[in-house]
Amino acid sequence: MLGPRYFYVIIGGGLAGLQLARQLSRDVFFKGKRIAIIDSDFSLPIKTWCFWEKGKGKWDALLTKSWSRGKFISSEKNIDLQLPPYRYKMIKAADYHQKLQEEIKLSGDIEFITDEIQNIDPVTMKAKGRKKSYGATHFFDSRVDPSYQESKKHTTIFQHFKGWEVETTDPIFTPDAFTMMDYRIKYPDATAFTYILPYTPNKALVEYTFFSPFLTEDKVYDEMLQDYFKKILKTKDFQIKSTETGVIPMTDYPFDNANTRLVTKIGTGGGWVKPSTGYSFKNTEKRIAKIIENIKSGRLPGEHLINNKFRKYDAIFLDVLAKNNQKGEGIFTKFYSKNSPQEIFKYLDEETSVSEDLKIMLSLYSFDFVLSFFRKVF
Repeated sequence: MLGPRYFYVIIGGGLAGLQLARQLSRDVFFKGKRIAIIDSDFSLPIKTWCFWEKGKGKWDALLTKSWSRGKFISSEKNIDLQLPPYRYKMIKAADYHQKLQEEIKLSGDIEFITDEIQNIDPVTMKAKGRKKSYGATHFFDSRVDPSYQESKKHTTIFQHFKGWEVETTDPIFTPDAFTMMDYRIKYPDATAFTYILPYTPNKALVEYTFFSPFLTEDKVYDEMLQDYFKKILKTKDFQIKSTETGVIPMTDYPFDNANTRLVTKIGTGGGWVKPSTGYSFKNTEKRIAKIIENIKSGRLPGEHLINNKFRKYDAIFLDVLAKNNQKGEGIFTKFYSKNSPQEIFKYLDEETSVSEDLKIMLSLYSFDFVLSFFRKVF
């Protein structure tokens, strides 16, 4: 069944799709252009996004919590991370989705359509859904091409985790400092750690996280979290208020190679997740701003969205971690002990000079990185 024709169709109503729709609806340049955002499910998700930035930000009204201090804990080090002028910020995805959906609907310019897009035909310029087909002059597509997992040229590991939002009887958390990584509860031969976002002395989100080439069973996360509460936090008196799980691909696969005159890949499907960390929130904000700039300047929307220099850096790091997953604790210990949080954040934001890049690289130097450099660059 044929559906209507739009100027733009956004496939996917997640982090990237909603933010792109919001920015289009706010810009007078796009006034009068018919736009649709299509997803099979617009319900509010249970997940959390975190990011860092200097000073006040455009999402501050939606924050659950923010911190100016952090901790990194390994077998060798207990590092206090003083973040200013940065703050580490947390947003619950449900709050973000609800706010942006409401704002986009009020604009009156963008239509929400519940459907599942199966493919995009470049000849007819239509996206085929289960219910209808939708024509457009350009498609912004957040669907992830699953073939990245079969690529022998590129490296993929997964950030996978389970988190418990808990309330404890005793005040055991330090609410002014989040824990970036705590390696004291170990999983054999893997990079795995506990991540803590404390709200109050009695409330926190506690996650057990892997950066690994393999996935695991749900019970493993529960066992690791139970161990953390018992052995590290030394309490059994807590209630689990909610849980969240996730699997995020960390890969140097060039999703953006699929960008064409008709289609721009966005979000995870566009390679917007930082390959070496799994963070995506600020990358999304920056790349949507670049898309808007490209369109207004007469360029294709998907031009120059990915920094190839940093993609090579990330590829080397991923290769080391994939082939030496048991060494992750040591690698991250070097990273956080030999660089300041400000240097780390600037590097991960892809804002560093070559000399600053070299400082970071030398802090991580090992024969494993030399081998990965030659595998990935030559």
